[in-house]
Amino acid sequence: MQTLDSLIVILGTGGTIAGTAKTASDGVGYTAAQLRVEDLLAAVPALAGRRLEAHQVAQLDSKDMDVATWQRLAAAVQEHLARPEVGGIVVTHGTDTLEETAYFLHRVLAPAKPVVLTAAMRPATALAPDGPQNLFDAVQVAAAEGASGVVVAFAGRVHDAVQVRKTHSYRVDAFESVDGALVARVEEGVVRLLGRWPAGEALGLARIARPAARWPRVEIVMNHAGASGGIVDALRQAGVDGLIAAGTGNGTLAHPLDEALRAAAAAGVKVWRSTRCDAGPVMNLPGLLPSAGALSPVKARIEMILALLAEA
Repeated sequence: MQTLDSLIVILGTGGTIAGTAKTASDGVGYTAAQLRVEDLLAAVPALAGRRLEAHQVAQLDSKDMDVATWQRLAAAVQEHLARPEVGGIVVTHGTDTLEETAYFLHRVLAPAKPVVLTAAMRPATALAPDGPQNLFDAVQVAAAEGASGVVVAFAGRVHDAVQVRKTHSYRVDAFESVDGALVARVEEGVVRLLGRWPAGEALGLARIARPAARWPRVEIVMNHAGASGGIVDALRQAGVDGLIAAGTGNGTLAHPLDEALRAAAAAGVKVWRSTRCDAGPVMNLPGLLPSAGALSPVKARIEMILALLAEA
């Protein structure tokens, strides 16, 4: 259980929250991952009295997030969570793949202590950066009594790793819980619980121990007007191990794409249907390719990778 003097560990991975631009008026022409996590903490004087410890795990733009970084991050999170004096973890991250990293950590670790991811839509040099407030809020969530599991603290709201999606390209409140079920809100530094802290079954670090270069290759293909099966055939020839079909509506697929995916499945490629819609499940109906349930295409891809790792 967290106490007021629990140690909160901050793990930095880069992102816009650590980005800088040449001028304060430039909110989009910045370079991500320029500041270290210690710099981010220095910009939040309100955290000066807290027991905090900072470590830089990676320094990248999250559009370039990769398997090797996920492995290092998961190992670092597990290592610090095992320390009895640590009450929770905060991970600073870029927004582009934040939902993927959150889901990955949720499935691999399913921690009993809170692991809180946060980020920013504006660089640290902006006229009104959102990173300092988000980082302050994330620390409050990590220290909240009873908090557990992997969550995202962003723009005053707390999302669980399964539901959260980035739904806007520019706004500072860029994330939503897709079915509207927020975990909590952070109001003037106070965490107000709205639902339940997330829980799940941890797959463990052993599942992801294989060298990054030998992880299964899973790609995403999208259904759209005029979709063909050409991309599927090309990926099969390239040796893909799995395919997530981001279908329209309830995972529907144009006939040429469906036929190519069925041929790939018959040849041993694992194939699941998801939806390109922002929310809602894909029904698992007889005669159709297997459903990824309510997982978005990017999270279904992670789930399939973890499943294929177990089969190897």
